[in-house]
Amino acid sequence: MRVLITGATGFIGRFLTQHCLEAGSTVMGIDRHGLEEALPGATLEGCDVRDAVRLSEVLSTFRPDRIFHLAAQSYPTVSLEHPRETLDINVGGTINLFESLRSAGMNPVVVVACSSGEYGPVAAEDLPVREDHALRPLHPYGVSKVGQDLLAAQYFANYGIPAVRIRIFNCTGPGKLGDVCSDLSKRAIEIERGNHPPSLRVGNLDKRRAIVDVRDLVRGLWLAGEKCEAGDVYNLGADQHYSVQEIIEAIRARVSVAFRLEQDPQLVRKCDEPVISGDISKFRRRTGWKTEFNLAKTLEDMLNWWRIRTASAAPARTPA
Repeated sequence: MRVLITGATGFIGRFLTQHCLEAGSTVMGIDRHGLEEALPGATLEGCDVRDAVRLSEVLSTFRPDRIFHLAAQSYPTVSLEHPRETLDINVGGTINLFESLRSAGMNPVVVVACSSGEYGPVAAEDLPVREDHALRPLHPYGVSKVGQDLLAAQYFANYGIPAVRIRIFNCTGPGKLGDVCSDLSKRAIEIERGNHPPSLRVGNLDKRRAIVDVRDLVRGLWLAGEKCEAGDVYNLGADQHYSVQEIIEAIRARVSVAFRLEQDPQLVRKCDEPVISGDISKFRRRTGWKTEFNLAKTLEDMLNWWRIRTASAAPARTPA
């Protein structure tokens, strides 16, 4: 099978590339960062999804049997600062992808990485949220993902391109940068190494998230391409959700030093869903997918990843 992955050098893209290779696929990754980002075993082409001409050239040459569309500006906080760029990449790039397929007469299965950010705030009585819930995103990122989602649906309805929409809930794992688990793990390891005083900066402690390990997620994305119904939408994430406080306590139990918490106003988001938790029963019924990594194992692997990554940093010192 010939598999093309947009956004292939991103966090999820790298794990998905490896999974597809292990499944015996021929993999081409495209990413705007270009050829300097190695993907062992896969071909990598420099291509920004906003460049319709270049994207069309790559697709027409490779002619994939399956596409995983991951390319995106994926940070809600960045989208608040750069809304136009976020919409250009996420919505404009999706239009370019489907228009390229339509123009070339190609009909591969397209698994589109949508987002739980499409739902926005959900009342407690509606949790875990189902796929038929109203979409009321709180930030331009969420708006852009609604655009991707509905575009995929209409390209199936109007042109028969077999798109599957997967609304991904919070995902993390070793190598992740810029999410709560990663940031807290990194700060804890800096404290453990003696490179930072024993004070862990935190934001909101009561927000709750269902967090899936990236290694479980990419298995789910592969199954989506194999078993999900074209044109349909599915939630994909973990069953159990945790507060930031619970994540911190799990990290505390896995580092060798004590630390106190320090509230940092800059880490408190004004526009943040209180609870993000999705009903994944529809996806599970369709695919038989289940998680293999619990949060404790995920955090342990993330802490070890940060230990290795920071080992070559400045020598550790004794905290004052």
